Amino acid sequence: MRVHDLHPPDGSTRPRRRVGRGIAGKGGKTAGRGTKGQGARDTIPMGFEGGQLPLMQRIPKLRGFTNPFRVEYTPVNLGALDRVTGDVVTPATLAEAGLARRHALVKILGTGTVDRPLEVHAHACSASARQAITAAGGTVTILPPPFGNGRPPAKGNALTNR
Repeated sequence: MRVHDLHPPDGSTRPRRRVGRGIAGKGGKTAGRGTKGQGARDTIPMGFEGGQLPLMQRIPKLRGFTNPFRVEYTPVNLGALDRVTGDVVTPATLAEAGLARRHALVKILGTGTVDRPLEVHAHACSASARQAITAAGGTVTILPPPFGNGRPPAKGNALTNR
């Protein structure tokens, strides 16, 4: 049997009904669209309400909320720290190893094990990761965020976060 021999079992698929092909048979003339009006003519965009301001624009709270001051970290697990050469782990060395982007905020997470003493410099670190690093004889230093103390600058513009 070859791939081109495969076909669905008999009766499981049916051809789609082709409407609007003359007056013979089902689906001729108005082709299930009724008579006249907007719905009988071309397509209408989803959510269109005839020019009235659509519901999704009238009630923005239903769409959720995006915090413009959210701080996003690049997660790096303990098991991935083996890919870093040397005993000092910084965001720059993680970027060289391909574990984070340059200038990204890095958070060390506790999945995996550490078998050598490491000097870790990161923007954040989970409690389990800190415990595993210090148990292996290493140290953890928390770096200050690049935007200083307080909250980061807002992302987006006045129209982004409605």
